Amino acid sequence: MSSSNAIGDSSVIQQRNLVEQVADYLTQSIISQKFAPGERLSEVQLARGLGVSRAPVREAARLLESRGLLVSQPRRGFFVRALDAAELNDIFDLRLCLERHAMARLVGDFDADKERSLRRQVEVMCEVAAGDSESRKIEEDLVFHRMVIAFAGNRRLLKAFDDITHELRLCIALIGKTHADPDSISTSHWLLLEALASGDPDRCREAIDYHIGVARDYVVQGIGECAT
Repeated sequence: MSSSNAIGDSSVIQQRNLVEQVADYLTQSIISQKFAPGERLSEVQLARGLGVSRAPVREAARLLESRGLLVSQPRRGFFVRALDAAELNDIFDLRLCLERHAMARLVGDFDADKERSLRRQVEVMCEVAAGDSESRKIEEDLVFHRMVIAFAGNRRLLKAFDDITHELRLCIALIGKTHADPDSISTSHWLLLEALASGDPDRCREAIDYHIGVARDYVVQGIGECAT
């Protein structure tokens, strides 16, 4: 490879890293509702504020559109996706299917190492619930549920979960804003651990149905109240 080609490859890598950095910034801003649902994003203002050209901002916006966080309108640009009750129900319904199946697979192969890892993660969640950033709380919540699915031993199941992770971030952020006691969100995960440790598939199904069902109800109810 010639030196000129190597330099060209390096610029591509740097550009991709810049796009990811802008995408990460936009993701965190959307989750924290610095940008409100339905708000139009200005490429010019974002580029100026971040000290970059408009190209990486546009590419980052396209990336977030593919992840379900933004929507585009012809000749109008990109807008923060506003989830309605029907969309939220669809996301939670798919999530329940994935996690219910994961719990059913995992309960028959739940050992001390897996329990120890999940217990450690719930402890982390309880620690960050005391005063960490909302984005950190959301990430640690997702880590726990991804661990459950990973321990279930089905790579396709894990990929399906990863595919909706960005939309789940929006959902979990809404839970924290609508839940009467946000700190109880982290402690509620102990019930899932207890169900797995019991070795009872029916108890696991009931636990995950309740866990996700309560989250769905809080979010959908909160969205409904905001709409009235």
